[in-house]
Amino acid sequence: MKPIPYVGACLQAMVECAAPSALGATRSTASLILLLLCAVGLTATVTASPIGADLPWTTVEAEAMSGTGTLVGPVYAPHRVETEASGQQAVQVARAGGHVEFAAPLAANALVLRYHLPDAPAGGGTDTALRLLVNGRFIRELALTSRNMWLYGNYPFSNDPAQGKPRNFYDELRVKNLEIGRGDVVRLEKAADDGIACVLDLVDLELVPAPLARPAGSQSLLDFGARGDGVADDTAALLQGVAAVAKDGGTLWVPPGDYKITGDIIVPSAVTIQGAGMWHTTFAGDEALYAQAGRRVRFKLTGTGMRLADFAIFGHLNYRNDQEPNDGIVGAGCTDAVVSRIWIEHTKAGVWVYNGVNLLIEGCRFRNLLADGVNFCVGTSRAVVDNCTARGTGDDCFAVWPAPSDQGFDERAGKPGHNVIRRSTGQLTFLANGASLYGGADNRIEDCLFTDIATGCGILVSTTFPTADEAGKVDNNFSGTTVVRNNRLVRCGGYDHSWAWRGSLQICMDRRSIAGLQVSGLEIRDSISDGITVVGPGRAKGQGTLSAAVLEDVKVSGSGLGAPGRPDLFIREDAGGSLSLIRAQVPSVRNESKDFEIKMTD
Repeated sequence: MKPIPYVGACLQAMVECAAPSALGATRSTASLILLLLCAVGLTATVTASPIGADLPWTTVEAEAMSGTGTLVGPVYAPHRVETEASGQQAVQVARAGGHVEFAAPLAANALVLRYHLPDAPAGGGTDTALRLLVNGRFIRELALTSRNMWLYGNYPFSNDPAQGKPRNFYDELRVKNLEIGRGDVVRLEKAADDGIACVLDLVDLELVPAPLARPAGSQSLLDFGARGDGVADDTAALLQGVAAVAKDGGTLWVPPGDYKITGDIIVPSAVTIQGAGMWHTTFAGDEALYAQAGRRVRFKLTGTGMRLADFAIFGHLNYRNDQEPNDGIVGAGCTDAVVSRIWIEHTKAGVWVYNGVNLLIEGCRFRNLLADGVNFCVGTSRAVVDNCTARGTGDDCFAVWPAPSDQGFDERAGKPGHNVIRRSTGQLTFLANGASLYGGADNRIEDCLFTDIATGCGILVSTTFPTADEAGKVDNNFSGTTVVRNNRLVRCGGYDHSWAWRGSLQICMDRRSIAGLQVSGLEIRDSISDGITVVGPGRAKGQGTLSAAVLEDVKVSGSGLGAPGRPDLFIREDAGGSLSLIRAQVPSVRNESKDFEIKMTD
């Protein structure tokens, strides 16, 4: 494998962080930081700008490492391992002793490895191991498995390889209690000649802070009989602890540990469940019971003023069935709830909210899910996703979908809308999009970064899903002003496996027309296909019209990375209406509709 030079990778990172913002200011501070980091061999972008989430880790891409592995990619087609990799490139190590290595750009005590393994011929996954070495000294063996990878066939997919059309090629392993110094050489080495090739995508290095202290006046979960050893079932203890603090409203303290949970945890009004940190306190499902939908790890928020903070939720779900309830966190008619710094992995959705009001989800990590990272559904209003990250989701990273009656529309919640997705980062979906708005009033996506969305759009504004009932009593279509501002889309606009190429930003009038859309301060770079697309499949039903829509201060460059010849702005023949472009840098425009007008002004 020919390693990418450190200088080239650092220059790429400088371009990412030093690009002019929507306000025209250059992030010189970020550039200086990156120059200093380049001196120690940083090979990945560091987010140090108002666009996207604040990342407490540094990513090193496998293709920027040295070693004996084989570079794979870039490839941009569906159903390919390379396409789901960061930058559509990765490194394969197949034989014992095959390795990649890199100089750590900073001190770290934890890492996350994103990797791929083949499936067994009949499904069920394979297992192998890597050896982790630091400065040539063996640290530990890392057990890898593909049991949570590999889906096949058409939506909602199966675990049967005979169905073909594979996807969901990657999983992640988090490793803590390490001692890595700045400049130390970190090596990942294939442990055995077992015939199982391992594809390495990236490594996140992180300096995890010490566990949080117990809050004054809190009750400890250990006092209710919890063991936190990852073996004993702590469900009953957690239920007792929640019931105890619910009497007067209070905090249940969960010290560092691994707590096995095998059923629903109902979190009522005024209850806080406080962990020691997302690397220190973990609630995990029981793999042997996880095929039973009622025995999964699930926190259900029902009431007012609940708070979940500083822990991880790890499920064992490896298939998608939309008829089964979600695990992870479910908001069920909750009001004034806060979900802070929660890490959720291997559940269906991360957080699924219906009829929630004034909900804040902040500082969370959503990883390797079967469906959405966050979905504000049904009557949810005035809910916010802030400073969150999503990677490896099997549906939209972040979505707002005001469905008309699914899961029981509560008219007391009011008309859904005024929801915000802000300052967040989404990457590497294996289905769907970065952020999606499917209706509602005055929703916003702002200050977000979406990268490597090779299965759909970085941002989608669409009427694909139902938002009105047949009786006409509920109509949650777009209303007011939908705002998409100050966002950046990099290597998005991939091929939706069962549909077609999608633009990095797409406006889709399907079931309904769309009015009142304002897009501003948008940068689209290196789209896999089109930069921006406007489509109107609803024209056959009397819909498909876009009106009162504006693109202002939008810049599109490098379209057609994986589909040469695709334009920066594409209006499909079935779209109707108009779009105003103000100070837009959109070099190539293709309008195939006789019923659509593009209005350009300086």
